[in-house]
Amino acid sequence: MTEKARYSLRWIINSVILAGVILCFMGSYYSIIKAGIPYQDPTLELQIQYAVNMRIGIVLQGNGTVMVICGGIIRLLLGLILKKHQEK
Repeated sequence: MTEKARYSLRWIINSVILAGVILCFMGSYYSIIKAGIPYQDPTLELQIQYAVNMRIGIVLQGNGTVMVICGGIIRLLLGLILKKHQEK
């Protein structure tokens, strides 16, 4: 594998990890800021709004976490494979 291809592959994987981190922060924003603490005696409209914002936050955090973990594992495996390939 050429050096340019290795660099490009690492760059793509790092971009996936960064996108996952951004999704985690966006999910935290929705869960903490947008949804916030639920009202004590909310109307039906406020209950729906809270549920929607909280669900968006949970989904974004979950997807971001999966992207970070998968990208990290792929980056680790790629590093090990390339290291073994260079030793041969």
